[in-house]
Amino acid sequence: MAGTGTAHLRDRDRVLLRVEDLVVEFPASRGQKVHAVSNISLDVLKGETLGLVGESGCGKSTTGKAILQLPPPTSGTVTFEGTDITTLGGRDLRQVRTKLQMIFQDPISSLNPRRKVEQLVAEGLDIWGKGTKDERQKKVDDLLVTVGLDPTVARGRRAHQFSGGQCQRISIARAVATEPALIVCDEPVSALDVSVQAQILNLLEDMKEQYGLTLIFIAHDLAVVKNISDRVAVMYLGRLCEVGDPDVLYQAPAHPYTAALLSAIPVPDPAVRPDERTTLGGEIPSPLSPPSGCRFRTRCPRADEQCKQEVPEMHGIGADHFVACHHPLAPGETLVDLRTS
Repeated sequence: MAGTGTAHLRDRDRVLLRVEDLVVEFPASRGQKVHAVSNISLDVLKGETLGLVGESGCGKSTTGKAILQLPPPTSGTVTFEGTDITTLGGRDLRQVRTKLQMIFQDPISSLNPRRKVEQLVAEGLDIWGKGTKDERQKKVDDLLVTVGLDPTVARGRRAHQFSGGQCQRISIARAVATEPALIVCDEPVSALDVSVQAQILNLLEDMKEQYGLTLIFIAHDLAVVKNISDRVAVMYLGRLCEVGDPDVLYQAPAHPYTAALLSAIPVPDPAVRPDERTTLGGEIPSPLSPPSGCRFRTRCPRADEQCKQEVPEMHGIGADHFVACHHPLAPGETLVDLRTS
């Protein structure tokens, strides 16, 4: 069940990024607020890939943008390399952002249509005056080669002249150009064909190894996240539900919502009929007025009065496995078991 807590956070000295009690709210009509992100806490070790998953609208992308201060969070801290960047502004924040980059969800609209590819990739280098003009040009060419594009062909073209997969490769080259320590990948493959998705995922893995990157990989597809992540965090309606090693989390989900997400992964077997599989019922509550206590309780078959009254806190249930639920699933227990009990 969706909750709060910091039991899953690791030693401050070991982490590259540490987010604590992050809150992002947006004003709405009639004095209401959209509770997009509520008391999220997470951390990422250097060289690690953190997968952030959940349904559309759960606050994944907002969390990623708030980490980069786009926009700044309503409250909470974002500590990067020992510095709370929520306290920075002006040039200091701009300098930190050279080490924090983002790959956006829509690869085509994220690229300026008026600029040539060489200008898009070199923009950060030009702004900060890194190297001579010839050195910057060489770096752009090297990056284009690394992401699988011919610089002699791509250099002078614009984004509309490329496919979605090629535009995402350009976006990756642009993100890596300033030699960042951390890249937030906001659903970088959701708009692409399956065959192209595999190419981009392999490219991200290669770039991570080559440039020593740390990644936050945001997606709604748990099958994709499992293959690329070292740790997975599951979100529901602005709160964290479960955090853990991907193999453990996929084999033995402790949160009913995680189990529901896993059951929704398509099975490549014609003998398995969709209506025979367990699905999650109910409507997603509005972030304008989220439920009291556990936010998942309105759709959870195990919810009781405690879930209505108390916000569950993250607690450990195994080695690098944490869940925010008053009544977590036992090992091997499924949603079918909950509904028949």
